[in-house]
Order: sequence, then C-alpha cells, then structure tokens
Amino acid sequence: MTKSTTEYKIETPKEKQNRHKAMEAMTVLEKIKHEFKEPPKAMDYFYNLFESVHCKNEPLHSDKVKVGTMCIQVPSEIIYALDAVPLRLCNGFYTNDEIGSDLLPSKACPLVKATVGQFVSDNFSDKPDVIISPTTCDQKAKSGAIIEEMGFSVYDMEFPRTKESEESREYWRRSVRKFTKDLSADLGKKITKKKLKESIKKVGYAQYLYHKLNVLRKNASSPILGVDMFLVTNAFFFDKIDNWIEAVDALTKECEQRVKDEFNVAHKRSPRIVYTGSPPIFPNLKIPLLIEQSDAIIVADETCSSNRMFNDMVSVDEWFVNDMIDGVADRYLKGCTCPIFTKNEDRKRRIIDLVKEYKADGVVYQAFAGCQVYEMEQRSVLEAMEKEGIPIIYLESDYSPSHLGQLTTRIEAFVESLKNRRRKR
Repeated sequence: MTKSTTEYKIETPKEKQNRHKAMEAMTVLEKIKHEFKEPPKAMDYFYNLFESVHCKNEPLHSDKVKVGTMCIQVPSEIIYALDAVPLRLCNGFYTNDEIGSDLLPSKACPLVKATVGQFVSDNFSDKPDVIISPTTCDQKAKSGAIIEEMGFSVYDMEFPRTKESEESREYWRRSVRKFTKDLSADLGKKITKKKLKESIKKVGYAQYLYHKLNVLRKNASSPILGVDMFLVTNAFFFDKIDNWIEAVDALTKECEQRVKDEFNVAHKRSPRIVYTGSPPIFPNLKIPLLIEQSDAIIVADETCSSNRMFNDMVSVDEWFVNDMIDGVADRYLKGCTCPIFTKNEDRKRRIIDLVKEYKADGVVYQAFAGCQVYEMEQRSVLEAMEKEGIPIIYLESDYSPSHLGQLTTRIEAFVESLKNRRRKR
C-alpha cells in the first residue's frame, strides 16, 4: 500500500520579501487603474512597466553597467555618455522600510530606511554595479557608509549647501568634473565630445516632452491624474530612456486630444492642488491617492521625484567636453530647489508660481516623519503661502499603511474647505 504525500515548498526569506513587495506594488497599481475615471490608454505602458519591474522582478538593463544614484543631483547626462544607465535608488516600499529599520534609528526617514532595506534584502530587478551618493541629505550620506559595509562600491559626490555664490558654483563644477573623471576610469570608458553631446540632447528631449505633457494640466479640464503623472516621472528612475521618451510622446498626443475633447479625469468642481514636500516614490503614493480619492486633482508638484527632475535643461556655450561638463553641473545646481540649502527662497517662489500658473486652489505639503529638512522648512513655506492668501495643509506621514483614517479625515476636510472657498468666490 502506497502512502500519498503532499510536498510543501518552504519559502526562503528573500522569496517571502519579494512576494510581499509584489503584493504591495500590485495593490497600488490596481487602485490607480480601477478606482478612477478612465485613465489614458497610453498609461498601460507604465502600468505594465511597474508590474514587470516591481512585481515580477524582471531586469531591463542586463547588457549595461548600472550606476545606482541616491539622489537626482547625480548628472544622468554623464552616466549615459559613458554608455552606462542611471538607476535612482530611492525606495518607496514599506516591505523594505521594515527591513531597513533594523539598521537605522526608528526616527530615520522611511525613504532612507527603505533604500537601505532593499540592499539588505537584495531584491533588485537590476542590481547596481556602483552607487553614487551625493552629500545632499545627511541621512542618505550616512546610509551610503552602511551600504558600503555590505560590500557595495559607493562613491561620495560632494554637494554644496548654498547655491547663490560663485564659490559654491565653482565648488560643484569641480565636484562634477572629478566625478566624470573617476567614473570614466572606474568604467574603463573615455567620455567623448560626441557621446556627451548626444546624451545632453537626449535627456533634454525627455525634459521637453515632460514639460509639453505638464502644460496640458493647466487646462480647466484635467486630461491626466496626478497619481498617473507620478508613475510617469517615477518610471524615469529606471526605464530605458528611449522607451520612456516613446511612451511619453504617445501619452502627450493622447492627452492633447483629451484637452480638445474637454475630457476631464476629475469633476468640474474638483479643487486643483499643487503638491510639495517629501517625494512620492512608488508604491508609496499614499497621500496623492487620498487627495484624488477625496475628489481633488493634483495639477502640479514641486518634488524631487517629479517636477524638480525636469526643471532646467543644460545650457551650453561651446560644445567642447569641459564646457559641456560645466553646463551639466550648472543645470543641477541652479535649478535645484531642495530644502537642504541653507536659504531656499527659490522653492517658495516656485510653489507660488505653480499655484498661479496652474490656477490651483490650494497646496498640500507632505513630509515624511524623520525627514528633518522638509519638517524644518514647512513653517517658512506655510507663512509664505498664508502671505499670498493660498490655502495650505501640512501632513506628516510614513510608509505604514496605518493612520489612513486620520489622514483621510484631514484631507477630506481640506478639500471641502477649498470647495466652499470656491463657491464663495
């Protein structure tokens, strides 16, 4: 007599983490795809991309050297010119946040904890060969040392804390020149005039397409959700740039037609929101989702995971290698409105300009618990908005799925106050 036995496959810790990560990503994607009014058909490219990379862990760059970047201040034009690909390592997974909590203080920024947690769990679809850590955010700078202890090659790229002086400009130019020279030697590639010119033009064209799409959001009829726009910009972190350009071009054409047809993804009286503060990184789109689920529409943002990435194009006087490198350096310093700078009047002016340009009804300022620079700067930003008569709400959150009830109540009350304000006008 033969006994039938059932074999059970025991998950490894890594398999379990990847399963939780995939579930986390898919939950957010399903909400975006199905809980809102008809999304543009061209968004299918981005939904499939995030599912492929974050749910199935499928690599995109197996044939390329992968340069992981801890911040948008690392010049992608230089990396592309050296025939490598930049992969931004900022992480939005609560699964990785919990893992990183074992190595970092409980009050540390969840984005930094999640980034470290990804290295601990080793759940990359495309694993970086080298990591570039600019000394912008203090927590990211210190986490670079922790990642290096895990056996990864980490390059510290010095970044100034002021941007108004000629000294800081020259300091940053020297830092970018050194970065170019060191990365070139590390990769065994020589940077050429032709390659650098091509990469500047390609990144510039990506910026042009983003701005062309973004301008369509100024219309009274909003052709695209804010959460969809965050997916588009987050995809630039890791996608093949040629594919991203093609997909955004198709999305722009579809949104242009939507504007002509007066198709509105929001309701006629939905308040228009400018979003600012800590960066929304997929799948941590908790606050943007709550805003748009509460019958508001995000029409513009001032964050380093979206608008700030595409701010200024590289301006070049002479197409020689050294002149182009200096032009690249200037693009990343002059247009930056990160709160790590000691003075940050540019950021306040930028938010006010966005409110006026996009005819926004109010501003949502969100900061991660533990993100000191955004927490410290919120008071001066609130004062600047109040002086201009712009309604603003400050929200503190983390990656945890808890506290949704309290956040929902506050956001819904703010949205309702904007509706009442509009009625009175």
